[in-house]
Amino acid sequence: MQMGLVGLGKMGGNMRERLRQAGHTVIGFDTDPELSDAASLTGMVEQIDSTPRVVWIMVPDTVVDTVIDELAGVLGEGDVLIDGGNSRWSHDGPRAEKLAGRGIEYLDCGVSGGVWGITQGYALMVGGDDGTVAKVQPIFESLKPAGEFGFVHAGEHGAGHFAKMVHNGIEYAIMQAYAEGWELLEAAGHVRSVRETFNSWREGSVIKSWLLDLAVNALNEDEHLDGLRGYAEDSGEGRWTVEAALDLAVPVPNISNALFARFTSRQDEAPAMKMIAAMRNQFGGHTVRDVDAAPEHVESAPGEEPAHPAEQ
Repeated sequence: MQMGLVGLGKMGGNMRERLRQAGHTVIGFDTDPELSDAASLTGMVEQIDSTPRVVWIMVPDTVVDTVIDELAGVLGEGDVLIDGGNSRWSHDGPRAEKLAGRGIEYLDCGVSGGVWGITQGYALMVGGDDGTVAKVQPIFESLKPAGEFGFVHAGEHGAGHFAKMVHNGIEYAIMQAYAEGWELLEAAGHVRSVRETFNSWREGSVIKSWLLDLAVNALNEDEHLDGLRGYAEDSGEGRWTVEAALDLAVPVPNISNALFARFTSRQDEAPAMKMIAAMRNQFGGHTVRDVDAAPEHVESAPGEEPAHPAEQ
């Protein structure tokens, strides 16, 4: 298929490459002209000469409406716009309705996979109409991991981003559990190697996971995480998960505590937050703070890719 892709950062750029490797023609646009295949959004759309014209956007939620409004002026009847960023799910219904007035079809797609998605594939959670999903299914098939899993048509508009929001809330809680366990093991003088203890859990253990693999990868680079500050940002989706739980009267104490722990990390040095920061850097290339640098200094180079659980 031919398509446009807006936003060529850590995920968008890798998605463009994975789609091209699968045989799709992808015209990318980014505010960085060195990354773009077109000088403008309009120029990008003009290069798509097949129908329906499909545009996937990977930009922050704060600018999604601006991008959609501009694209709505150059797309038309039957074209498809997919928002694959970490957008707030409650915005999807109004966006779909607004675009429908112009005959443009809309899907919201939660995407997980971080910097490893280019090789391992992306987990995709889609919201929208069946007919629209069917139009662009070849794109989803190329982005998802090989095999049975990794894609779900979660429901109506907003369902994809809601599912991704909950996914990220669960991620917060799992990472917090690993981090607290790591800190406890580091504090126990009779445990000779925390790194090798974590490494031993990667097979035969009920807590093995890809996040555990990434934690070990971080420990291989810096065994005691001495080079990191115990400071961890939150992407916003953890907050939205807790807000949704409040609205629905669903108790989520572990997710809530994991979110609040990140807030605590910004007030005082929190050893467990070193592991949270390290894992976020490993899976998503998120910035980390160096202990010896000024507060504004960041590093974000992921290390050698660990084996994916499916390959172990």
